[in-house]
Amino acid sequence: MHDTEISQDDILNSRMANAIRALSMDAVQKANSGHPGMPMGMADVATVLFSKFMRFDPKWPTWPNRDRFVLSAGHGSMLIYSLLHLTGYERPTLDDLKNFRQLHSPTAGHPEFGECPGVETTTGPLGQGLATSVGMAIAERLSNKEYGDDITDHFTYVLAGDGCLMEGVSQEAISLAGHLKLSKMIVLWDDNSISIDGSTDLSTSEDQAARFEAAGWHVQAVDGHDMEAIEAAIQEAQNADQPSMIACRTTIGYGAPNKQGTAATHGAPLGDAEIAAAREFLGWEHAPFEIPADVLDAWRAVGASGAALSADWKAKFDTLDAFVKEDFERRQNKDLPKGFNAAIAEYKAKLAAEPVKVATRKASQMALEVINGVVPETIGGSADLTGSNLTKTSQTEGITADDFSGRYMYYGIREFEMCAAMNGIALYNQHIPYGGTFMVFTDYARPAIRLAALMKQRAIYVMTHDSIGLGEDGPTHQPVEHVPSLRAMPNLNVFRPCDAVETAECWALALEAKETPSVLSLTRQSTIQQRVEHTDENLCAKGGYILHEATGGAPKVVIMASGSEVELAAAARETLEADGVATRVVSMPCTELFDAQDASYKASVLPEGTVRASIEAASTYGWAKYTGLDGVNIGIDSFGASAPAEDLYKHFGITADALVAAVREKL
Repeated sequence: MHDTEISQDDILNSRMANAIRALSMDAVQKANSGHPGMPMGMADVATVLFSKFMRFDPKWPTWPNRDRFVLSAGHGSMLIYSLLHLTGYERPTLDDLKNFRQLHSPTAGHPEFGECPGVETTTGPLGQGLATSVGMAIAERLSNKEYGDDITDHFTYVLAGDGCLMEGVSQEAISLAGHLKLSKMIVLWDDNSISIDGSTDLSTSEDQAARFEAAGWHVQAVDGHDMEAIEAAIQEAQNADQPSMIACRTTIGYGAPNKQGTAATHGAPLGDAEIAAAREFLGWEHAPFEIPADVLDAWRAVGASGAALSADWKAKFDTLDAFVKEDFERRQNKDLPKGFNAAIAEYKAKLAAEPVKVATRKASQMALEVINGVVPETIGGSADLTGSNLTKTSQTEGITADDFSGRYMYYGIREFEMCAAMNGIALYNQHIPYGGTFMVFTDYARPAIRLAALMKQRAIYVMTHDSIGLGEDGPTHQPVEHVPSLRAMPNLNVFRPCDAVETAECWALALEAKETPSVLSLTRQSTIQQRVEHTDENLCAKGGYILHEATGGAPKVVIMASGSEVELAAAARETLEADGVATRVVSMPCTELFDAQDASYKASVLPEGTVRASIEAASTYGWAKYTGLDGVNIGIDSFGASAPAEDLYKHFGITADALVAAVREKL
């Protein structure tokens, strides 16, 4: 009798997995677009993980102590959509599955954060799900250290494919995770040896198990269609004191008798004939999108079991000190502490009373010393440039594998992983991550910055050495096109403050932006403080504002500048004003915020009928929309050179004298 019961359980588990396969091939076929192979191949692994191990509650998708599941191989999105529907999440509905990859449907081609509850991060750009998950696992350990096992103690599971492991960011990710001994992170590798072009041996021959072991991971290999073996492997991984990788040997497109195991199932519908054959092969006698009652009931029971877990957690949470609970919930809502605005205003008043001439990277550190003192949830870091980015303050001790009580991450020379991990920390919703490197290396980090913007996450990038002003390191390290190209990215605020006061204001704006990541573009060279009269108002909040007004009437000339070149604009103004030319200087620390202002404000700052000029030590691209087709745009539209900063500015004509001369030609 006992053997019969086990046999019946095995049959039901198999049918639960086949429900994923059926929904996946049906949705892809209806959309005539998608990737059925991975969901069909990993259906057994997913069934074991969700039914035996995953702690989650579909009725409370944001339960803070839920296990995180990240589908790094995001092209196989029907796997997670099927799981979410079957376990009883509000979305996707069955109609959502039928509208897979259609306009306005939450079941996008690749999983998108915010579209369906239960999707923890946007995935699809291969490797980034794995890289982001490292940040989630870091955030779990930080939270555990702060609140204890009763409040935070869960796993982060990642389903990664061959493509995820081929992408370079995966090496940065597994290296950092191994170094930090993130034992609550478990990667399930869909080891199917197939990519779009065909067999993976066309392009790779590395030993993935040895690679993970070399990075300090616990590694196992199992038959990805043997549910008992999968269960045993996950159990062993949970008990390991290292991050774990389980190589799940699968057959891509499992169940499609003529196409399984081939690239034909990877990124195209199976076709009606093959789907009919698959139904026969799997013994699935149900119409498209039809799930038999016993299978659906079994899946819904898996989802419903999470209610008791989340209720037990809530009971423990309710016993916490009132201040701790209030602070926890404040962070979940992304609100800043009550004393934040007062602290910034007090600091600005001090700067007005005692002006400083410092590089804006130093001004950033000065502002952070104030911010980190009143905002306990900031987690700083740098990609091996702490002493250059000046991202560390007196409050931020280093985080290590043995001690997660700190607030500073040494990310190593891993710019892409740093920003991807910051996304994971931001998504976790208990900390505000900021991380630094040189502006020129935003090229290495850009894909993760883009995902932060797409996911509306508050990640803050401290990008120093922001122009040819860094000097002798030369054109390889001198950003030219980087600031304009970052300004082209939707939902990203690029701040280029001119002095210590603006730097403090830009930091405040970055922290207040709950759904927008921010870049702080900061100088190596010192800048003269332009703002010496205190105002509680954050003038940078409008993106561009009148810094120095014309004297003796309406302006004839308006000069716009950002960052270190505001100083040059101010010097040019003095020369022009001495010649009787009424000249206004507009500081433009954030073009995105300026563009968001109403037309009347923008017209008041940049009035018609004036000669308009811009000066910025970067590509002039983008300034013409403010200066007009006949305006003056001083910048650098070539690569830089190796020399002291002062010599470079003169050589490339980014000077107050050059600006004055160009303006006079227009008068």
